[in-house]
Amino acid sequence: MDTSWRGGAAAVATLTFDVDAETPILAHGAHYASHASTMSHQSYGPDVGVPRILDMLDETGVPATFFVPGWVAEQRPGLAASIIDRGHEVAHHSYNHRPPTEMTAAEEREDFERAMEVFAAQGIPIAGHRAANWSATWLTPALVAEYDLLYDSSLMGDDRPYSLQTDAGTIVELPVHWSLDDWEQYAFLPAPHVGSVIESPRKVLEMWTDELDAMRQYGCLFNLTNHPFLSGRPSRAVALRKLIEHAQNRGDVRFVRCSDAALSAQADAALPLRSPVRPTPAS
Repeated sequence: MDTSWRGGAAAVATLTFDVDAETPILAHGAHYASHASTMSHQSYGPDVGVPRILDMLDETGVPATFFVPGWVAEQRPGLAASIIDRGHEVAHHSYNHRPPTEMTAAEEREDFERAMEVFAAQGIPIAGHRAANWSATWLTPALVAEYDLLYDSSLMGDDRPYSLQTDAGTIVELPVHWSLDDWEQYAFLPAPHVGSVIESPRKVLEMWTDELDAMRQYGCLFNLTNHPFLSGRPSRAVALRKLIEHAQNRGDVRFVRCSDAALSAQADAALPLRSPVRPTPAS
């Protein structure tokens, strides 16, 4: 019996969706709330993209994890619960999408706790965390451990899960990478300036399919990050479905929620254990 975190699969795939809605733009400046077009561009995510993606996941039989900022859950009561009701996971993605690297330690804690309070008030179980913009600080993993969360998914130190030792306990890290994020492929806004090129879904599908097949050879975690206001658009949703079907046709890729991947990793005695070390810059 295979007791490794992959459970006998050539690769494990976690489909994740960051339901940021308006938060990343408002984090650039509150005055963007008066930009009706920009706000509608962002609200497309929870209003149109999420339902479309949930239907696609139902049709393909694939579980997923939705990282939701606390502010988004607060502004749209019932959104988080509707995701869980469809068999998926909701995870912590800050309160208002301010990058921790732009906050003091006290501000990062306040933001983290405020989101936890929103989810607790809505009865949403939270097992994992992802920093806004993946901009974790050296304090972030310990904060995740302090609140008894199972995993973080913000760092890029591997392409397989690993254990992360902190002063507050040990958590599982589910690493990410920019090449497996739709933001770098599709995101565009003139103000605030976000991206400058909108790629073809055909190119994106080819890139992600190649990476998945390579990860099958190396026994990796295919941790894909999508944003419903981007990948929820029709041609991109079709490309994402083709990616899922490609993986299913391979027959050796296991799709799981992030919490399930983290539980399997936690049970793997051979999982690497690392301690985050802040480097000392040269003087």
